[in-house]
Amino acid sequence: MNPTIDGYIPLYIYHAGQCDSKKCTGKKMARFGLVHLYNRVSRIPRSTIMLNPIAEKALSPADYPGKGIVVLDCSWEEVESLFPELGKLNLEHRALPYLLAGNPVNFGRPFKLNSAEALAAALYILGCKEQAEKVLSKFNWGHSFLELNKEPLEEYATAKNSTEIVKIQSHYI
Repeated sequence: MNPTIDGYIPLYIYHAGQCDSKKCTGKKMARFGLVHLYNRVSRIPRSTIMLNPIAEKALSPADYPGKGIVVLDCSWEEVESLFPELGKLNLEHRALPYLLAGNPVNFGRPFKLNSAEALAAALYILGCKEQAEKVLSKFNWGHSFLELNKEPLEEYATAKNSTEIVKIQSHYI
């Protein structure tokens, strides 16, 4: 497992305020003290791993979480406008491998993870399974994500690098 502060990897969310606050996984995680929410890109801590679905490199156990993991909670139109500002930050951009959503909105759909699922998947792959389970425990559907993806998550967590992640992923696509 990668070294972390107090055994936990710090989690961050850039929250654009574009979702239904009653259904927002980011805000719920923040209420439980599991993540730090930011409403300005410039506040995202440097040297974090940015979960980016269009990154050229897949997240793997070889990645060092540095100062944490960050997800963007915003529309795709907003994401495009953020890339110039994100480029100024010292972030490692990584894509998550093939996984199925367990949330009720996108259940069973590949690559349609919400913020909680994305962070939990990253934690699991990086060897922080207990923290991943803790994040998902706050949602009544959280167990569904882990059940749907148990086999690939276990395999991804044993990969040596991004290349192996992509190879493993090809068995599931």
